[in-house]
Amino acid sequence: MFAAALDKSVPEKLPPSLDATAEQPPLFDGTTKLYTCYTCPFAHRVWITRNFKGLQDEIKLVPLILQNRPAWYSEKVYPPNKVPSLEHNGKITGESLDLIKYLESNFQGPSLLPEDPAKKEFAEELFSYTDTFNRTVFTSFKGDPAKEAGPAFDHLENALHKFGDGPFFLGQEFSLVDIAYIPFVERFCIFLSEVFKYDITAGRPKLAAWIEELNKIEAYKQTKTDPKEMVEVYKKRFMVKSQYHPDMLIIHGSCGELTDHLSMFASQA
Repeated sequence: MFAAALDKSVPEKLPPSLDATAEQPPLFDGTTKLYTCYTCPFAHRVWITRNFKGLQDEIKLVPLILQNRPAWYSEKVYPPNKVPSLEHNGKITGESLDLIKYLESNFQGPSLLPEDPAKKEFAEELFSYTDTFNRTVFTSFKGDPAKEAGPAFDHLENALHKFGDGPFFLGQEFSLVDIAYIPFVERFCIFLSEVFKYDITAGRPKLAAWIEELNKIEAYKQTKTDPKEMVEVYKKRFMVKSQYHPDMLIIHGSCGELTDHLSMFASQA
């Protein structure tokens, strides 16, 4: 429960986001760069890890406006055209879960993975569940989230009981597992409460305590999204009024059609 004390994050002035008119920063100039987006939950995983390990001076943020991203990003930097991606040691790599593990293995700072074999195994189980969790909750937006997404939040509640000595998934140790989930849980908590009047923490005391504890960690707090802005973005991107059933909210588009950070499983990972 000493995560806040270990947190090496420091306040920083965030650089402006780059759009299609922006010039490309020098490539492979010896600077480690994190290509990111200030509203993307996948990118936030790597941003939080960077912050907690105190790597603000070592890893430069290059934020992009995904709805109007520069052509040079896919043409010269990262052909998959997704965020996050990391420029380090003469190569560009992507995929958020891979990148947070990469930062843990290749950079100094507080450890974010346990030595205990049982906790290591459980961490991998929870990493493997992230896509299922996210997909289940997002899909529930077109139906009854309390019924359809409830089991996914119950899964997290049960996981938080595994090691009962602390508020985090691995007990007292704040870890990459917490980082993998919190950007999404943050958004789901706000959106489901505002739009569906569904409190994901009701009847889930461990989940409530976990969220409360995460909100004490500066590395995470520095990445949090404006709640009102996030709700409006989610409404526009995921849900529209049906032409034939004006009281019915439906999913807008599909994963492959969305072009910003809400293109959950096609544009960012």
